[in-house]
Amino acid sequence: MDNPTIEKAPNPARSLSHSLVLLMSVCTGLSAASLYYAQPLLDSIRRAFHTSTGTAGLVVSITQIGYITGLVLLVPLGDMIVRRVLLPTMVAGLALFLVLVSTSPSVGLLLAGSFIVGALSVAAQITVALAASLASDAERGRIVGTVMSGLLLGILLARTASGYLAQLGGWRTPFRVAAVVMAVLAVVLWRTLPREGRRPAVRYARVLASVPSLLRDEPVILLRSAYGASAFGAFNALWTPLAFMLSSSPYHYSTSTIGLFGLLGVAGALAASFAGRIADRGHANLMTVLTAATMLASWLPIAFGHRSLASLIVGIVVLDFAVQGLHITNQSIIYGVRPEARSRITSAYMSCYFVGGVIGSVGASAAYSAAGWTGSAAVGAAFGVVALGLWAGHAGLRRRPGPARTPRRPTDTVAA
Repeated sequence: MDNPTIEKAPNPARSLSHSLVLLMSVCTGLSAASLYYAQPLLDSIRRAFHTSTGTAGLVVSITQIGYITGLVLLVPLGDMIVRRVLLPTMVAGLALFLVLVSTSPSVGLLLAGSFIVGALSVAAQITVALAASLASDAERGRIVGTVMSGLLLGILLARTASGYLAQLGGWRTPFRVAAVVMAVLAVVLWRTLPREGRRPAVRYARVLASVPSLLRDEPVILLRSAYGASAFGAFNALWTPLAFMLSSSPYHYSTSTIGLFGLLGVAGALAASFAGRIADRGHANLMTVLTAATMLASWLPIAFGHRSLASLIVGIVVLDFAVQGLHITNQSIIYGVRPEARSRITSAYMSCYFVGGVIGSVGASAAYSAAGWTGSAAVGAAFGVVALGLWAGHAGLRRRPGPARTPRRPTDTVAA
């Protein structure tokens, strides 16, 4: 069996094959999709367990809390254990706990299984870090953008497929089908993933302790993590209460119809590849302000979505484009900061990203219960204000004169 900590380095002159990039895209998509199967099913879950909308909404929130836990505790392992061993193992575990979710007899067990599914879904981020490591500097933004496009398409198809499968066989069916698919993917990854470079012999506790220091020592990572938290907070402020709104008056849509709304996010998948290419050309700052402003503006049509379907559709398309464009811009920058610590960078950035997502999910659910769709839209718009405020504040600091300083390393000068 392969040593899980040491492998021969791949040939750096060999470019990534299209089939390998496709496999990594599929892996990120299917892994992250596990976070979103429940979103169009929340009303069905509420009725099945005879619970409240707030309790049903916790299925999404607890899954994302599990994801944050995985980002903190599992993703850093990618800097210790070769991903060719780590990744298939995590995907196989994800398949196992999707079975647990699909057979849960109570809300308590459903929430527990959802937590573990969320934790193991960080296989998506380990794959993104793998893609960033295998890509050359000149093509990293494009490769990461392409892999993220696959991830986003997987999420979109997850919502749509989940709605249709639930319509055919109940809310448990999407999780059963996903478990089978992930089991097959684990086998394919085990047989296909390439060798990587050597892993340093370091203790797990030391690796974990180094993650917060990245946010403290690298202002670029801290700033981009704040942008990411704002973007995902806005994203979840839309998608978490959306199923409740669409299943009630005036729409009364079925789960299959609600799932179709996920396809509107294809604009986000297109934005991922586009943003990666723009960032590779040195225009990350421009992309940042454009996507932040667009994210805020999208909430105006979304706010009228409970009365106008056309307004809701326009808002969803615009929001997804802005959120994913900002996310990919962030990733194209942070992965150039510490090449030897990309898994830990992923852990730091995505932990902040999903903290923002949990705040958006919980905040929008509470606002929807208290003030309806208008209340949840106000929560989403607040995240757009935060993103623009971050950009304006950082722009002011860049213009402020001050003493010149010598960066610790060349990567410290990466554009923020």
